[in-house]
Amino acid sequence: MVLAAVALAGSLVSFNSVGLGLVAASTWGGSDFAGGLGARRSPALLLVASGHVVTLIVLMMMCWLGHAPFPHSVEFIEGAFGGLEGSLALALFYRALAMGAMGLTAALTGLLTALVPVLFALWSEGFPSPVAAGGLLLGLLAILLIAYSPGHSTPPVALGLGAISGVGFGLQLILLKLAATGGVLWALTSARIGGVLGMGAILAFAWPRRDLSDGQSRGKSGNALTEPVWSGFWRLGIIAGGLDTIGNLGYTLAAHTGRLDVAAMVSSLYPGFTILLAAVILRERPSRRQTLGMAVALASVVLLSL
Repeated sequence: MVLAAVALAGSLVSFNSVGLGLVAASTWGGSDFAGGLGARRSPALLLVASGHVVTLIVLMMMCWLGHAPFPHSVEFIEGAFGGLEGSLALALFYRALAMGAMGLTAALTGLLTALVPVLFALWSEGFPSPVAAGGLLLGLLAILLIAYSPGHSTPPVALGLGAISGVGFGLQLILLKLAATGGVLWALTSARIGGVLGMGAILAFAWPRRDLSDGQSRGKSGNALTEPVWSGFWRLGIIAGGLDTIGNLGYTLAAHTGRLDVAAMVSSLYPGFTILLAAVILRERPSRRQTLGMAVALASVVLLSL
């Protein structure tokens, strides 16, 4: 597994920034799809935590076997803090989605996830070419079309938490690029260390329990029983965590070798790949709005590739 990951990293380097971003988008989309399947029977935070722990072990082994030089403390802290605040942003995002209508919250979060690194890149790297700028604008529109689904009114608190989580995800993308100056492998590892610590803190205060409310799980008194959720959640968690790590690798290489705004924008198109997987595997047909969004995303990628 370690050798396969190293070989994959070597092959990814030959791609340009847009190609690497598409690798990140496709694997992040697959990670969300696997996590979504697992979350139908187990708490999402447990799925994320199990994937984080296993991929951290694999990354540490790769650092050890590959004799990767330890980065300077600044780069290590940047990666670890990115992983830590990213895990907290994820918890806030799940909380926001649980408050009611998901469409506007998910769209706002996805938009800010891409917009924050784009604005940072405009400040730190200057304005891109007019063609690339058009691609960035189309990318933002595509994310909005893909993620947003009209529904019931969304509570203002949910929108606020979604906005905070979007800024947190965007900040994590910036910190991954900064941490990669000390080595891409250690950037991923330090971020995963921070993510595991963050998930551990969240689960310590909010350990999920499943309500066994069906007829077979009720006691003689008729009261519903609760028990910790241990049954098989880790399987899809490991799949989701592995795909997420490959996505992190693709994005970090894209941001390290090219412009941050291009890497972040292309990588942030991952909801389109989640929708495609749901259509192929679960036969869930995308809406017209989402289909249009994926067409706009394709146009965005073409412009950014020129």
